[in-house]
Amino acid sequence: MGASTIGLVVAKLGSPFDEPSREQQQSGVATNQHETERMILRSDEIQDVDVPGGGTMRMHLFRPAIDGRFPGVLLFSEIYQVTAPIRRLAAMIAGNGYVVAVPEVYHEYEPAGTVLNYDPAGTDRGNALKVTKPVVAYDADAQAGLTALLEHPACSGRLGTFGVCLGGHLAYRAALDPRVSAAACFYPTDIHSGSLGQGRCDDSLARMAELQAETLFVWGRQDPHVPYAGREVIHARLEEVGASYEWHEMNAQHAFLRDEGPRYDPALFLQAMALTLAFYRRTLG
Repeated sequence: MGASTIGLVVAKLGSPFDEPSREQQQSGVATNQHETERMILRSDEIQDVDVPGGGTMRMHLFRPAIDGRFPGVLLFSEIYQVTAPIRRLAAMIAGNGYVVAVPEVYHEYEPAGTVLNYDPAGTDRGNALKVTKPVVAYDADAQAGLTALLEHPACSGRLGTFGVCLGGHLAYRAALDPRVSAAACFYPTDIHSGSLGQGRCDDSLARMAELQAETLFVWGRQDPHVPYAGREVIHARLEEVGASYEWHEMNAQHAFLRDEGPRYDPALFLQAMALTLAFYRRTLG
């Protein structure tokens, strides 16, 4: 069975071979130059953000190199922090017309710039820190990151979030902030079990009634971290609170977006990006 969807909205993706509109023909080379420049990115910027009670959090910024203002997306990584696959994912989104900020989620515990390896030692360290850091500290990071993104001169004032794995959960929690209009949450862990943070006790399901943002949830059916019963808990809660959401389940494993390792699925990556960008175009502009 293929991917099942609820409330699916998919926008037509443009192609470089599409016929130009009359307006594009009239604008000529300028339009083509603008579109070409739009795909060129600034990916070398960092911003150190003060988090009340949490010290300094480094954020890595990705944005179109052209002048202009774009919606902002706060992108939360998996437990390994800002790895090469996460940077490529951020660049993919930014290249479609967004200012993307990627915070280092364990900034209180690791020196700025630390990247954990995709190996047993890195996995153990990331998982340990995930349940060492208090939930209130994750929330403080999100609030500070969103504020910094809003204040960036290239941000239009519209805000979304994106996250994978741990980051999917953090993207959801960040969207409880009323400044956020849209949250794309890919295989978010621990929501169904309430086991995020110090003490393995979060209130993410309980707070779902506060959610004003529209959400996009994407899951892998073969993901052992969020089994069918866990997904059903989240789905039922979304229905219970009357949330505005999309729901997609893929025949994929956990971390199928990560373009390193055996679980990566390139075809589903492209499908997932099409869903995400259509979702953002509709909700953020």
